[in-house]
Amino acid sequence: MLPWPAAKTISRLKCQAAALPVLYEFYARGMADVLALVEARLRSALGDPDARAAVTFLGADRIEVLRFSDEHDGGTVRYATLGMSAAPMADPTAPLADQVRGPRAELILSVRAGVADTDKALRPLAVLAASPQVEGLVVAPGASLDVGEPLWPGAQFTSVLVAEPGGLVEDLDLDEPMEPVRFLPLLPMTPNEAAWKRVHGAAALQEKWLAHGTDLRDPLRRSVSLD
Repeated sequence: MLPWPAAKTISRLKCQAAALPVLYEFYARGMADVLALVEARLRSALGDPDARAAVTFLGADRIEVLRFSDEHDGGTVRYATLGMSAAPMADPTAPLADQVRGPRAELILSVRAGVADTDKALRPLAVLAASPQVEGLVVAPGASLDVGEPLWPGAQFTSVLVAEPGGLVEDLDLDEPMEPVRFLPLLPMTPNEAAWKRVHGAAALQEKWLAHGTDLRDPLRRSVSLD
């Protein structure tokens, strides 16, 4: 596997805490507290990350991607986002975004290690994790997320299916009125699978995968037969 790209350095303005508006200071502290708990939950479930990198987007908070290697699970590598759950996902039709209430989530992608250059999935994953901030999306199980390019070099996948949480990393309960953080698995889809899913639904596509014994962690797999 190629070396993990170095994390991008983020410069921070030095200022007195007293100069920060009260609401912003509350939000910043709350965001840091939530992300510390999220990282602790990821570590307890997946072990210590062997690499991490950060990506920033204009008008959005920093998104990190942590890499976890599991030699005991068939040589699986998992990529988990960290930063998406800092704020709740807001209904794009709401006149004002609630900074406390609303669904929170992080994304997890699991693939076989050493088969493809899957570390290049760093930026596509960060793009997906930033989409609630940038595009006002509410990411939930059953949704399709498209990145418009291969997830990594040579990949057949340009989008993912958001699966049900709870199997790999348990939900993280936060103090009320905040909703729990859910860790949503991502299942890579080929363009044909994504188009078929739009017509027949997520459950039908997952049934196709199950019926054909599809290894969804294979980074080089082809599209399942959709006849």
